[in-house]
Amino acid sequence: NPVTDRERVIERFGVTPEQIIDYLALVGDKVDNIPGVEKCGPKTAAKWLEQYGTLDAIIEHAEEIKGKVGENLRAAIPHLPLSKTLATIHLNVELEQELEDIKSIPADNQQLAELFAEFEFKTWLHEVSGRDAIQKEKAPRDYVTILNKDTFAEWKSKLEQADLFAFDTETTSLDYMNAELVGMSFAVKPGEAAYLPLTHDYLDAPDQLPLDWVLEQLKPILESDSVKKVGQNLKYDMSVLARYDIKLKGVAFDTMLESYTFNSVASRHDMDSLAMNYLGQDTIHFEDIAGKGAKQITFNQIEIDKAAEYAAEDADITLQLHYKIWPQLEQNEGPKGIFEHIEMPLLTVLSKVERTGVLIDDQILREKSQKFAARMLELEQKAYDIAGEEFNLGSPKQLQRILFEKLELPVIKRSAKTKQPSTAEEVLQELALDYPLPKVIMEYRGLSKLKSTYTDKLPEMINQKTGRVHTSYHQAVAATGRLSSTDPNLQNIPIKSEEGRSIRQAFIAPKGHKIVAADYSQIELRIMAHLSQDEGLLEAFAQGEDVHRATAAEVFGVSSDSVTAEQRRRAKAINFGLIYGMSAFGLAKQIGVGREEAQHYIDTYFARYPGVEAYMNDTREKAAKLEYVETLYGRRLYLPEINSSNGMRRKAAERTA
Repeated sequence: NPVTDRERVIERFGVTPEQIIDYLALVGDKVDNIPGVEKCGPKTAAKWLEQYGTLDAIIEHAEEIKGKVGENLRAAIPHLPLSKTLATIHLNVELEQELEDIKSIPADNQQLAELFAEFEFKTWLHEVSGRDAIQKEKAPRDYVTILNKDTFAEWKSKLEQADLFAFDTETTSLDYMNAELVGMSFAVKPGEAAYLPLTHDYLDAPDQLPLDWVLEQLKPILESDSVKKVGQNLKYDMSVLARYDIKLKGVAFDTMLESYTFNSVASRHDMDSLAMNYLGQDTIHFEDIAGKGAKQITFNQIEIDKAAEYAAEDADITLQLHYKIWPQLEQNEGPKGIFEHIEMPLLTVLSKVERTGVLIDDQILREKSQKFAARMLELEQKAYDIAGEEFNLGSPKQLQRILFEKLELPVIKRSAKTKQPSTAEEVLQELALDYPLPKVIMEYRGLSKLKSTYTDKLPEMINQKTGRVHTSYHQAVAATGRLSSTDPNLQNIPIKSEEGRSIRQAFIAPKGHKIVAADYSQIELRIMAHLSQDEGLLEAFAQGEDVHRATAAEVFGVSSDSVTAEQRRRAKAINFGLIYGMSAFGLAKQIGVGREEAQHYIDTYFARYPGVEAYMNDTREKAAKLEYVETLYGRRLYLPEINSSNGMRRKAAERTA
């Protein structure tokens, strides 16, 4: 009930409406910064007000209230009048409107739905619209299910004659190496799509066209360079079809990559998010037809009627997305070039790299696992000896008790939520400099992570048919254009510790082959020299000098020959730090000097390399004006926070720029 009467107030708060302000002043409110009385909860406040009537009377009789809560009340007396002022709503503010003017009227759900779709407020969108009510006029749909040869022939002809068609596969798994084909969907124009079921095998499933016959018929179209296709994450479909001896060609567009190249930070690039973002459409989600969690069924078990609408919609939405995003992408020469010359050609290469996989010697990993396990047992015993008792090394709570209560080590940081002493990595790192137990715990944690993430897990991920591990590389995740890798992540195989490096020995080449590692030499600094055209930096590279040594000579005012190892280390920190907008404070911390000394190094650096400073200032100004930065090839990174009124966010955006 939106109206609360007197009885309801008394029932809910235990005080009358007249006492509510005094009640709020006593209880306080962290959100509204009303201090109140420490440890005075609703029940205590209601009891005092029932006994004394008002806040002033409670203050008058404060000496009578016993115990800790009485002490807290007396300590709060100086600020209780302020608490009351803060809890009081001003009733004498002049309003321009009459009560009638601000009467609640029904919301315009259509307008709200359009706004919520535009700004991706998905929960609110559902609340105001319900499924499928988002667009003012949803385009008419003509979806067909292909179950006989006549309908198939009709659609085959449509595909052959289309300038471009959208294509999608439905399978039994997200793992491209094991996914079985269940069906395919096609769209030739917005609203006109078809689902071709192939291997639905639930009880009473209708007869479907034979898989081998269908693939034989479609192979020339799917392998044709001249018949153009568009899809959403076609790298996956390409890998699935490769298992059926079909080389997908004529891949002209991928909507995931179109969205990502157009604006890598504007939205997630999965189809449901893109449909909402660009078309204002809430699509049928996989969970809607397959269920969730442990009860989720695979696509082959989904009734064809349900599957057909879902699959045909996927193809239809993909085509609509292409027609929406591509014209915008086409107008931006840089991002368009990245899409056409880097992202799309890379899709085919990555599909091949993924399917080829990585050869791993699982025997080496199993041996490492045993060694790690033995060392972890030794470390456990060592930890028990230092602590004087046995405890669970993996339990932050038990570790907290041992470190900070039993051994009374200094508390460096507390958890923001629980206010308990933190046992996080950086805390243990600092404590390990002076105390033995944190050092043991850190080594134990390091080995435990290597064991669970790599030596135990990688052998389990070897594909039975290929004998290799197959990762997934994602083109549309990192905003900067860098790839990411999952299941397993092959981009973070450790290298810093000796144990970490030993895991790399398990990555092997087949007989008669070698693994070659290639790396750039000081690539960031070469790019900086090119972009800034700074004479000093260009000269250092042109002469083939060690750039860190050259910088050390400039900053410390010594000859290149007499630069010490420590000076070179500091110069390296300056070279890389300043490129990424590091402050004097950050540099001081990294190289272990005072802030003033670090500032002096920065000033000297910019005096010696004025082109670098000019380039950095110019980049900040350009970014503030355009709200994006571009690479040499034209990849764009949008920086929505570059003009933020919040200084920290603005500075972070400038560093990114």
